[in-house]
Amino acid sequence: MDVTEGAVTVEVPEQSGEAIEDGVFFNPEQELNRDLTVATLRAYREREPRAETYLDAMAASGVRGVRAAADGWDATLVDRDPDAVALAEGNLARNDCEGEVLHDDANAVLWDPQRAFDVVDLDPFGTPAPFLDAAFANTRDMVCVTATDTAPLCGAHFQSGIRKYQTVPRNTEYHAEMGVRVLLSAMARSAARFDVGVTPLLTHATRHYVRTYVDLTHSASAANDAVDALGHVYHCPECLWREHDYGLHAARPDACPNCDGHNLLSAGPLWLDATREDAFVANVRDQLSEDMNTAEKADDLLADLSAELDQPTHYDQHKLYGRWGEPAVGMDEFLTALRDAGFDASRTHYGGTTFKTDADVAEIRDVAP
Repeated sequence: MDVTEGAVTVEVPEQSGEAIEDGVFFNPEQELNRDLTVATLRAYREREPRAETYLDAMAASGVRGVRAAADGWDATLVDRDPDAVALAEGNLARNDCEGEVLHDDANAVLWDPQRAFDVVDLDPFGTPAPFLDAAFANTRDMVCVTATDTAPLCGAHFQSGIRKYQTVPRNTEYHAEMGVRVLLSAMARSAARFDVGVTPLLTHATRHYVRTYVDLTHSASAANDAVDALGHVYHCPECLWREHDYGLHAARPDACPNCDGHNLLSAGPLWLDATREDAFVANVRDQLSEDMNTAEKADDLLADLSAELDQPTHYDQHKLYGRWGEPAVGMDEFLTALRDAGFDASRTHYGGTTFKTDADVAEIRDVAP
Protein backbone atom coordinates (compact mmCIF):
# COMPACT_ATOMS: atom_id res chain seq x y z
CA MET A 1 0.00 0.00 0.00
CA ASP A 2 1.02 3.65 -0.40
CA VAL A 3 1.89 5.84 2.58
CA THR A 4 2.52 9.58 2.49
CA GLU A 5 4.91 11.06 5.06
CA GLY A 6 6.16 14.60 4.73
CA ALA A 7 7.06 15.35 1.11
CA VAL A 8 7.21 11.72 -0.08
CA THR A 9 4.85 8.88 -0.89
CA VAL A 10 6.30 5.41 -0.52
CA GLU A 11 5.13 1.88 -1.10
CA VAL A 12 5.20 -0.22 2.07
CA PRO A 13 4.05 -3.75 2.95
CA GLU A 14 0.30 -4.17 3.24
CA GLN A 15 -0.83 -3.70 6.83
CA SER A 16 -3.61 -5.54 8.65
CA GLY A 17 -4.04 -3.84 12.02
CA GLU A 18 -0.59 -4.07 13.55
CA ALA A 19 0.36 -7.20 11.60
CA ILE A 20 2.81 -7.02 8.74
CA GLU A 21 1.74 -9.10 5.77
CA ASP A 22 5.10 -8.94 4.00
CA GLY A 23 8.68 -9.69 4.98
CA VAL A 24 9.90 -6.09 4.69
CA PHE A 25 9.39 -4.28 7.98
CA PHE A 26 7.44 -1.03 8.19
CA ASN A 27 6.27 0.47 11.47
CA PRO A 28 3.60 3.19 11.14
CA GLU A 29 4.00 3.92 14.87
CA GLN A 30 7.44 5.38 14.12
CA GLU A 31 6.15 8.28 12.02
CA LEU A 32 6.78 10.71 14.89
CA ASN A 33 10.35 9.41 15.05
CA ARG A 34 10.79 9.95 11.31
CA ASP A 35 9.22 13.43 11.32
CA LEU A 36 11.58 14.45 14.12
CA THR A 37 14.48 12.95 12.18
CA VAL A 38 13.77 15.16 9.18
CA ALA A 39 13.44 18.26 11.39
CA THR A 40 16.64 17.35 13.24
CA LEU A 41 18.55 16.84 9.98
CA ARG A 42 17.41 20.31 8.87
CA ALA A 43 18.56 21.85 12.13
CA TYR A 44 21.86 19.98 11.99
CA ARG A 45 22.55 21.20 8.46
CA GLU A 46 22.42 24.75 9.84
CA ARG A 47 24.73 23.78 12.70
CA GLU A 48 27.21 21.96 10.43
CA PRO A 49 26.85 23.18 6.82
CA ARG A 50 29.54 20.80 5.56
CA ALA A 51 27.37 17.78 6.42
CA GLU A 52 25.97 16.36 3.17
CA THR A 53 26.01 12.56 3.24
CA TYR A 54 23.47 10.47 5.17
CA LEU A 55 23.38 6.72 5.74
CA ASP A 56 20.12 4.91 6.52
CA ALA A 57 21.83 1.79 7.83
CA MET A 58 18.67 -0.36 8.18
CA ALA A 59 16.56 0.84 5.28
CA ALA A 60 13.71 -1.73 5.09
CA SER A 61 11.11 0.06 2.93
CA GLY A 62 13.49 3.01 2.69
CA VAL A 63 11.00 5.55 4.04
CA ARG A 64 13.53 7.25 6.35
CA GLY A 65 16.29 7.41 3.74
CA VAL A 66 13.90 8.55 1.00
CA ARG A 67 12.67 11.37 3.21
CA ALA A 68 16.27 12.44 3.86
CA ALA A 69 17.01 12.33 0.13
CA ALA A 70 13.90 14.38 -0.65
CA ASP A 71 15.14 16.95 1.85
CA GLY A 72 18.43 17.39 0.00
CA TRP A 73 20.75 14.87 1.63
CA ASP A 74 23.10 12.67 -0.37
CA ALA A 75 21.50 9.49 0.91
CA THR A 76 22.71 5.90 0.99
CA LEU A 77 20.31 3.16 2.06
CA VAL A 78 21.45 -0.29 3.22
CA ASP A 79 19.63 -3.53 3.87
CA ARG A 80 20.49 -7.24 3.87
CA ASP A 81 17.08 -8.25 2.52
CA PRO A 82 16.94 -8.21 -1.31
CA ASP A 83 13.22 -7.49 -1.19
CA ALA A 84 13.89 -4.45 0.98
CA VAL A 85 16.58 -3.28 -1.44
CA ALA A 86 14.20 -3.51 -4.38
CA LEU A 87 11.46 -1.69 -2.44
CA ALA A 88 13.82 1.10 -1.35
CA GLU A 89 15.10 1.55 -4.91
CA GLY A 90 11.55 1.81 -6.16
CA ASN A 91 10.62 4.33 -3.48
CA LEU A 92 13.57 6.55 -4.36
CA ALA A 93 12.61 6.42 -8.03
CA ARG A 94 8.91 7.14 -7.51
CA ASN A 95 9.81 10.31 -5.57
CA ASP A 96 12.40 11.43 -8.16
CA CYS A 97 15.12 11.22 -5.51
CA GLU A 98 18.78 10.53 -6.10
CA GLY A 99 20.34 7.96 -3.80
CA GLU A 100 22.29 4.73 -3.57
CA VAL A 101 20.82 1.49 -2.25
CA LEU A 102 23.22 -1.21 -1.12
CA HIS A 103 22.44 -4.89 -0.62
CA ASP A 104 24.83 -5.40 2.26
CA ASP A 105 25.20 -5.79 6.00
CA ALA A 106 25.11 -2.50 7.91
CA ASN A 107 28.26 -3.31 9.88
CA ALA A 108 30.18 -4.13 6.72
CA VAL A 109 29.30 -0.75 5.23
CA LEU A 110 29.94 1.13 8.47
CA TRP A 111 33.41 -0.40 8.94
CA ASP A 112 34.44 0.44 5.37
CA PRO A 113 36.65 3.58 5.56
CA GLN A 114 36.03 4.21 1.87
CA ARG A 115 32.39 4.84 2.68
CA ALA A 116 32.59 7.31 5.58
CA PHE A 117 29.42 9.35 6.08
CA ASP A 118 28.66 12.72 7.66
CA VAL A 119 25.50 11.42 9.38
CA VAL A 120 24.72 7.80 10.24
CA ASP A 121 21.26 6.70 11.32
CA LEU A 122 20.80 3.40 13.18
CA ASP A 123 17.21 2.23 13.51
CA PRO A 124 17.45 -1.54 14.00
CA PHE A 125 14.82 -3.98 15.12
CA GLY A 126 15.79 -4.27 18.79
CA THR A 127 19.14 -3.26 20.20
CA PRO A 128 21.58 -0.98 18.34
CA ALA A 129 24.48 -2.30 20.46
CA PRO A 130 26.05 -4.53 17.75
CA PHE A 131 26.37 -1.52 15.44
CA LEU A 132 27.71 1.18 17.75
CA ASP A 133 31.44 0.55 17.35
CA ALA A 134 31.16 0.48 13.58
CA ALA A 135 29.07 3.66 13.54
CA PHE A 136 31.63 5.64 15.54
CA ALA A 137 34.63 4.27 13.66
CA ASN A 138 34.07 6.33 10.51
CA THR A 139 31.15 8.77 10.95
CA ARG A 140 32.25 12.39 10.63
CA ASP A 141 29.56 14.52 12.26
CA MET A 142 26.42 13.00 13.82
CA VAL A 143 25.12 9.59 14.84
CA CYS A 144 21.36 9.04 15.26
CA VAL A 145 20.20 5.96 17.17
CA THR A 146 16.86 4.33 17.92
CA ALA A 147 16.70 1.58 20.55
CA THR A 148 13.48 -0.39 20.88
CA ASP A 149 14.77 -2.95 23.40
CA THR A 150 13.50 -0.94 26.33
CA ALA A 151 13.29 -3.87 28.74
CA PRO A 152 17.09 -4.48 28.74
CA LEU A 153 17.80 -0.74 28.65
CA CYS A 154 15.56 0.03 31.61
CA GLY A 155 16.63 -2.93 33.76
CA ALA A 156 13.45 -5.01 33.43
CA HIS A 157 15.56 -7.65 31.65
CA PHE A 158 18.55 -7.16 33.92
CA GLN A 159 21.08 -9.66 32.59
CA SER A 160 20.26 -8.81 28.99
CA GLY A 161 20.88 -5.14 29.75
CA ILE A 162 24.27 -5.96 31.25
CA ARG A 163 25.26 -8.10 28.27
CA LYS A 164 24.19 -5.65 25.61
CA TYR A 165 25.24 -2.35 27.16
CA GLN A 166 28.03 -3.31 29.59
CA THR A 167 26.40 -1.42 32.40
CA VAL A 168 24.17 -2.18 35.38
CA PRO A 169 20.60 -0.99 34.64
CA ARG A 170 17.93 -0.84 37.33
CA ASN A 171 14.19 -1.13 36.94
CA THR A 172 12.96 1.90 38.89
CA GLU A 173 10.04 4.33 38.66
CA TYR A 174 12.28 6.42 36.37
CA HIS A 175 12.80 3.39 34.11
CA ALA A 176 12.43 5.33 30.84
CA GLU A 177 15.13 7.78 31.87
CA MET A 178 17.28 4.87 32.98
CA GLY A 179 17.03 3.61 29.40
CA VAL A 180 18.04 6.98 27.99
CA ARG A 181 21.12 7.19 30.19
CA VAL A 182 22.15 3.57 29.69
CA LEU A 183 22.05 4.06 25.91
CA LEU A 184 24.02 7.33 26.00
CA SER A 185 26.58 5.74 28.31
CA ALA A 186 27.10 2.85 25.90
CA MET A 187 27.43 5.27 22.99
CA ALA A 188 29.94 7.49 24.82
CA ARG A 189 32.11 4.51 25.75
CA SER A 190 31.93 3.09 22.24
CA ALA A 191 32.87 6.41 20.65
CA ALA A 192 35.75 6.90 23.08
CA ARG A 193 37.42 3.77 21.71
CA PHE A 194 38.00 5.76 18.53
CA ASP A 195 39.01 9.03 20.26
CA VAL A 196 35.59 10.51 19.53
CA GLY A 197 33.55 12.54 21.99
CA VAL A 198 29.75 12.67 21.91
CA THR A 199 27.46 15.60 22.71
CA PRO A 200 23.74 14.76 22.88
CA LEU A 201 21.74 17.28 20.88
CA LEU A 202 18.27 15.78 21.30
CA THR A 203 17.10 12.70 23.18
CA HIS A 204 13.64 11.43 24.02
CA ALA A 205 11.94 8.29 25.29
CA THR A 206 8.62 7.82 23.56
CA ARG A 207 6.40 4.80 24.18
CA HIS A 208 8.46 1.73 23.36
CA TYR A 209 11.72 3.30 22.18
CA VAL A 210 14.57 5.67 22.97
CA ARG A 211 15.83 8.03 20.26
CA THR A 212 18.98 10.16 20.43
CA TYR A 213 21.10 12.34 18.16
CA VAL A 214 24.72 12.96 19.18
CA ASP A 215 27.20 15.41 17.70
CA LEU A 216 30.74 14.08 17.28
CA THR A 217 34.07 15.72 18.11
CA HIS A 218 37.12 13.84 16.88
CA SER A 219 39.76 14.25 19.58
CA ALA A 220 41.08 12.32 22.54
CA SER A 221 40.28 15.21 24.88
CA ALA A 222 36.66 15.26 23.73
CA ALA A 223 36.45 11.51 24.28
CA ASN A 224 37.85 12.02 27.78
CA ASP A 225 35.23 14.69 28.47
CA ALA A 226 32.45 12.32 27.42
CA VAL A 227 33.79 9.56 29.69
CA ASP A 228 33.93 12.12 32.50
CA ALA A 229 30.17 12.61 32.02
CA LEU A 230 29.57 9.03 33.20
CA GLY A 231 28.81 7.92 36.72
CA HIS A 232 26.41 6.06 38.95
CA VAL A 233 23.00 6.50 40.53
CA TYR A 234 22.28 5.08 44.00
CA HIS A 235 18.64 4.34 44.75
CA CYS A 236 16.70 3.29 47.83
CA PRO A 237 13.65 1.22 46.85
CA GLU A 238 12.17 1.67 50.32
CA CYS A 239 11.84 5.47 50.52
CA LEU A 240 12.74 6.36 46.89
CA TRP A 241 15.77 8.45 47.91
CA ARG A 242 18.45 8.67 45.24
CA GLU A 243 21.69 10.49 44.49
CA HIS A 244 24.32 10.35 41.78
CA ASP A 245 28.04 10.83 41.48
CA TYR A 246 30.53 10.94 38.63
CA GLY A 247 33.23 8.40 37.92
CA LEU A 248 33.53 4.85 36.61
CA HIS A 249 34.05 3.48 40.11
CA ALA A 250 30.81 3.02 42.06
CA ALA A 251 30.83 4.29 45.66
CA ARG A 252 27.41 3.26 46.95
CA PRO A 253 26.63 4.41 50.51
CA ASP A 254 26.41 1.70 53.15
CA ALA A 255 22.94 2.87 54.17
CA CYS A 256 20.25 5.19 52.89
CA PRO A 257 20.78 8.63 54.47
CA ASN A 258 17.03 9.21 54.44
CA CYS A 259 15.57 6.02 55.95
CA ASP A 260 18.70 4.13 57.04
CA GLY A 261 17.71 1.22 54.80
CA HIS A 262 20.42 -1.20 53.65
CA ASN A 263 18.83 -2.32 50.39
CA LEU A 264 20.45 0.37 48.24
CA LEU A 265 20.77 -0.27 44.51
CA SER A 266 23.47 1.10 42.25
CA ALA A 267 23.14 1.64 38.50
CA GLY A 268 25.85 2.52 36.07
CA PRO A 269 27.94 3.66 34.50
CA LEU A 270 25.20 5.98 33.22
CA TRP A 271 25.34 9.21 31.25
CA LEU A 272 24.79 11.89 33.92
CA ASP A 273 25.18 15.10 31.89
CA ALA A 274 22.62 16.86 29.71
CA THR A 275 20.73 14.75 27.19
CA ARG A 276 20.00 17.71 24.89
CA GLU A 277 21.11 21.19 23.86
CA ASP A 278 18.25 23.63 24.38
CA ALA A 279 19.20 25.92 21.50
CA PHE A 280 19.33 22.98 19.13
CA VAL A 281 15.96 21.67 20.35
CA ALA A 282 14.48 25.13 19.71
CA ASN A 283 15.81 25.04 16.15
CA VAL A 284 14.36 21.56 15.60
CA ARG A 285 10.96 22.96 16.61
CA ASP A 286 11.40 25.66 13.97
CA GLN A 287 12.14 23.01 11.34
CA LEU A 288 8.88 21.13 11.79
CA SER A 289 6.70 21.63 8.72
CA GLU A 290 2.99 21.48 7.96
CA ASP A 291 3.40 18.46 5.69
CA MET A 292 4.39 16.36 8.72
CA ASN A 293 1.43 14.40 10.03
CA THR A 294 2.79 14.44 13.60
CA ALA A 295 4.00 18.05 13.62
CA GLU A 296 1.75 19.11 16.50
CA LYS A 297 2.65 16.09 18.61
CA ALA A 298 6.34 16.58 17.83
CA ASP A 299 6.17 20.23 18.83
CA ASP A 300 4.51 19.33 22.13
CA LEU A 301 7.23 16.79 22.84
CA LEU A 302 10.00 19.27 22.07
CA ALA A 303 8.33 21.90 24.25
CA ASP A 304 8.22 19.43 27.13
CA LEU A 305 11.90 18.63 26.61
CA SER A 306 12.85 22.30 26.61
CA ALA A 307 11.08 22.88 29.93
CA GLU A 308 12.55 19.80 31.62
CA LEU A 309 15.18 20.31 34.32
CA ASP A 310 18.62 18.87 33.71
CA GLN A 311 18.65 16.14 36.38
CA PRO A 312 19.78 12.52 35.88
CA THR A 313 16.63 10.99 37.41
CA HIS A 314 13.00 11.90 37.83
CA TYR A 315 10.25 11.13 40.34
CA ASP A 316 6.78 9.73 39.85
CA GLN A 317 4.44 11.85 41.95
CA HIS A 318 1.82 9.12 42.34
CA LYS A 319 4.38 6.61 43.52
CA LEU A 320 5.64 9.08 46.14
CA TYR A 321 2.14 9.74 47.46
CA GLY A 322 1.43 6.02 47.42
CA ARG A 323 4.52 5.42 49.51
CA TRP A 324 3.36 8.12 51.93
CA GLY A 325 -0.16 6.59 52.11
CA GLU A 326 -1.84 9.79 50.92
CA PRO A 327 -3.91 10.78 47.86
CA ALA A 328 -1.95 12.73 45.25
CA VAL A 329 -2.75 16.39 44.64
CA GLY A 330 -2.79 18.05 41.23
CA MET A 331 0.60 18.35 39.54
CA ASP A 332 0.40 22.13 39.14
CA GLU A 333 -0.33 22.57 42.86
CA PHE A 334 2.44 20.11 43.71
CA LEU A 335 5.10 21.79 41.55
CA THR A 336 4.07 25.24 42.77
CA ALA A 337 4.63 24.11 46.35
CA LEU A 338 8.16 22.98 45.50
CA ARG A 339 8.96 26.23 43.73
CA ASP A 340 7.49 28.34 46.52
CA ALA A 341 9.84 26.52 48.91
CA GLY A 342 12.82 27.62 46.81
CA PHE A 343 13.40 24.48 44.74
CA ASP A 344 13.54 24.10 40.99
CA ALA A 345 10.86 21.77 39.66
CA SER A 346 9.48 20.82 36.27
CA ARG A 347 7.35 18.27 34.53
CA THR A 348 9.13 15.75 32.31
CA HIS A 349 8.35 14.29 28.90
CA TYR A 350 8.33 10.79 30.39
CA GLY A 351 4.72 10.86 31.60
CA GLY A 352 1.97 12.99 33.08
CA THR A 353 2.83 12.24 36.71
CA THR A 354 6.62 12.53 36.41
CA PHE A 355 8.67 15.50 37.54
CA LYS A 356 12.23 16.64 38.19
CA THR A 357 13.50 18.73 41.07
CA ASP A 358 16.70 19.59 42.90
CA ALA A 359 14.96 18.77 46.20
CA ASP A 360 15.76 15.42 47.78
CA VAL A 361 13.02 13.01 48.79
CA ALA A 362 12.87 14.27 52.40
CA GLU A 363 12.56 17.88 51.23
CA ILE A 364 9.85 16.88 48.78
CA ARG A 365 7.95 15.22 51.62
CA ASP A 366 8.26 18.27 53.84
CA VAL A 367 6.78 20.73 51.35
CA ALA A 368 4.32 18.49 49.47
CA PRO A 369 0.71 19.67 49.96
